[in-house]
Amino acid sequence: MLYMLPLVAEFFGTFLLLMSIFTTGNALIIGATLALNVYLLGGISGSHVNPAVSVAMFIKGAISATELLTYTIAQSAGAAAAWYAYSALA
Repeated sequence: MLYMLPLVAEFFGTFLLLMSIFTTGNALIIGATLALNVYLLGGISGSHVNPAVSVAMFIKGAISATELLTYTIAQSAGAAAAWYAYSALA
């Protein structure tokens, strides 16, 4: 079950980042949200919260192909959930 923790971290990190983007559009709040993500989730998953960052980490050799695939799926699901939540609130 411990192997799921990084995926949950990527899901919620992406969700929170995109919600801050959708709801405020304020660069300071978005940056603070990203900093909080890195602080809280960085030790769990690296806090990529973006498939492009995950691809860069794969190219660097920091994560495996399996991690790249699962992180990308978790990030995409977090992004979709954020869009759905924002659409429901707006």
